[in-house]
Order: sequence, then C-alpha cells, then structure tokens
Amino acid sequence: MPHRERKNIRPGMQVAIVLKQDQRTGKQTTGIVKDLLTNSPNHPHGIKVRLMDGQVGRVQKITE
Repeated sequence: MPHRERKNIRPGMQVAIVLKQDQRTGKQTTGIVKDLLTNSPNHPHGIKVRLMDGQVGRVQKITE
C-alpha cells in the first residue's frame, strides 16, 4: 500500500487523512501535505502528516 510508505508521500501532495478523533468512524479529510511527522520508512496505519491548514492525521490514500 503506497500510503503506508514514507518515500511515496511528499510535501505539496494532495492526500486523504483520518484525524485522531475520526478514527472510530473512518471519516476522511482531504488536504495538502505540509510536513511528514512519521520518521520510520513505513507504518501499518499510514504515515502521519500535518496538512497546510494545521490538521494532523494518518494518510489513507493519495488523491492526486
């Protein structure tokens, strides 16, 4: 899954993330990546990112 590997996600990409408070429902929020917050090369729940608007969550899919 490409959204679980850090090398596939770059600042400026449009992605769909799940915010911490939305993990139970799985509600996705779209936005542009500002920063990558996960340091490991991959993560089973998705790479954690900060969007341009400041929201933080794990990438569920790359939308561009």
